Amino acid sequence: MSLDSFLAALFLGFVEGITEYLPVSSTGHLIVFIDLLGFVGPPGKIFEIAIQMGAVLAVCILYARRLFAVVTGLPHDAAAQRFAIAIVIAFIPAAILGVLFHDIIKQVLFSPAVVATTLILGGIAMLIIEKVKPQPRLYQIEQMGLRTALGIGLLQCLALVPGVSRSGATIMGALMLGLERKTAAEFSFFLAIPTLLGATVYDLWKNRAGLDGDGALLILTGFLAAFVVALATVKWMIGFVSRRGFAPFAWYRIAFGAILAVILYLR
Repeated sequence: MSLDSFLAALFLGFVEGITEYLPVSSTGHLIVFIDLLGFVGPPGKIFEIAIQMGAVLAVCILYARRLFAVVTGLPHDAAAQRFAIAIVIAFIPAAILGVLFHDIIKQVLFSPAVVATTLILGGIAMLIIEKVKPQPRLYQIEQMGLRTALGIGLLQCLALVPGVSRSGATIMGALMLGLERKTAAEFSFFLAIPTLLGATVYDLWKNRAGLDGDGALLILTGFLAAFVVALATVKWMIGFVSRRGFAPFAWYRIAFGAILAVILYLR
């Protein structure tokens, strides 16, 4: 592994850690910066997927007490059971579509042009949703019904297109279905655990033959960087969205998407 590759993997892990839980599309940012840097990672684009587990680990640590309470309470606690069922129901749609269309998505949609388009369209959609969303009626994940969880899960499927943003799709969907901002963000965090874990395991398995020592070190570098940065980002985001909402992220998406479109046009 060369120094340039190491520094690029470190930088990309930093980008992943910042963007994974913000509604700005971590995968979209990684696709763009990998293209601009000319970064050559392991085959099958598994670097972009695998380093997301660093961000997942950060959430597991930050919410370890709550997750432990859910796991230990599953046999007897109705609230813990509702929490777990909501996560499972919301996870299923994207898991099914991800497996069915995995290769098509990677081959056709993983491009900066797609990312630029979806960043802008997603930003516009976020501004509209912030204006028209209903008054919140759900303030805890445990209050969610099965239809609400399934609705969020179906909307998460939009994030199979790079640039849409998994957190953006789930949070905006949750707001439209009656969750208040903090609860919507936290549900997105928890839903990321099975979603990104499943995507990582599936990608690593499919591309296991082409993964060598250098590729594994690059993934480890990005993973650790994403983990450290995500620890700080998640805490900051909860406080920020509670005060300011999601409009600043929408304007960022539109600006970044527009700049990217100009760069691609001038190439």
